[in-house]
Amino acid sequence: MIWHLIAAVFAGLAAAGIALLLRKLSGRRLPKWIIPVFAGLAMLGYQIYYEYSWFDHQQSRQPEGSVVISSERDEVFWRPWTYYYPMTVAFTVVDTNNLITHDTEDATLVEFMLYRFEKKHIDYVTHRAHVLNCDTAEVVPLTEDRQADLAQLRTLEPSDKLYKAVCQS
Repeated sequence: MIWHLIAAVFAGLAAAGIALLLRKLSGRRLPKWIIPVFAGLAMLGYQIYYEYSWFDHQQSRQPEGSVVISSERDEVFWRPWTYYYPMTVAFTVVDTNNLITHDTEDATLVEFMLYRFEKKHIDYVTHRAHVLNCDTAEVVPLTEDRQADLAQLRTLEPSDKLYKAVCQS
């Protein structure tokens, strides 16, 4: 977070320097207020760039074999530009490199971890173990003591990204 604040300040200083140079080159015909306006617009522009590039940046930091299952786009009240073009505020990833397959006579069960990344004032990451029955497409989260939480059992469609990532790996 501190690095983004420093980057925004330097973007503002650079734009203010450009405005000052333009004012000097124009023989001081440009008004003085152009300097803080350039600085403010550059800082706002950097902040908007950072917000919209957050998802791509986080996705590039994921290890090889990670598959994005879902993403959420939303509007934010104090960011009016998000009403025109909503930004990604959260996404879910499954790590296909660490799948644990259990073959039984009844079904093929795959144990995996789901990671959820949320964009807040700091990046927030949660993870939870799940088990997916590849034959019936039923997925259930596991509790802390590795027991199935059957109250949250749900059935996936065969076209679901989670089902494809886990069962076809």
